[in-house]
Amino acid sequence: MNKSLKRNLFLAACVLPALILFAVFIIYPTVKVFISSLYQDSGLGNVSQFVGLDNFKAMFQDDVFYIALKNTGFLMVVSGAPTILLALFFAAMLTSGKVKESNFYRVVFFFPSILSFVVIAILWSFIYHPTMGIINPVLHLFGMADLDIPVLGNRNTVMWAIAVTMIWQAAGYYMVMYIAGIDGISKEIYEAADIDGATGIQSFWTITIPLLWDILKTTIIFAINGVITNSFTIVRVMTDGGPDRDSEVLLTYMYKHAMNASFGYAMAIAVFVFAISIVLSIISNKVTGGETA
Repeated sequence: MNKSLKRNLFLAACVLPALILFAVFIIYPTVKVFISSLYQDSGLGNVSQFVGLDNFKAMFQDDVFYIALKNTGFLMVVSGAPTILLALFFAAMLTSGKVKESNFYRVVFFFPSILSFVVIAILWSFIYHPTMGIINPVLHLFGMADLDIPVLGNRNTVMWAIAVTMIWQAAGYYMVMYIAGIDGISKEIYEAADIDGATGIQSFWTITIPLLWDILKTTIIFAINGVITNSFTIVRVMTDGGPDRDSEVLLTYMYKHAMNASFGYAMAIAVFVFAISIVLSIISNKVTGGETA
């Protein structure tokens, strides 16, 4: 019993610091957000007034909230899905053995993933700039001056521009995960398929995709939550929700309310974001078939 007790105490001593940190920096703030969403709170140390679900009622009656929700959903579809597909394509090409200097391209494609989101947003803001950027001069060069528009200042193009920026930033990150998964597949399986006369595309669909499925499921969930969280910095730096709220997303709208002393309302939006992240992750997990890797 002494040995068993000592062993358990030792294990508890090893685990306890991590549990304390997790409780202090994850569990407590999460619970605090849920509690704050039920109060009319300025977040400035003033006395809070309990309002129950009034913040949520106000949220669902807020037209700007629905614009932010629509834009967040737009980015999930237009940015999330192409990011996964592009990363999968790059991974397949760079592991096929048919691309020279594949290691060089792996570094090039992965490089945007290690940059700060602020740096990426500033970089693409200059790319899209109507006078200093490269898009409009290229349009002029090819005789398409009629398409010369302020990309980030036009409601029809601003969300597409942000989506392109997010795809450029994230594709290399998921590509590396897929490359690691593909490298773990036995070459003998591909050799057997080659002997049976399978083409490269057939091997990709019948071997690579099924054996990579667990990683794919995981990255889909990562992509869903990544779009929600990463869109904040990109939008905040590039457009700050403009023009006229046309690029507002849920987290930038939450931030603005928090900074404008509507802390309780901002926390209600945060709870909603948390809820849809959980729901979408569960739906994705069910649709793609069970447990993730």
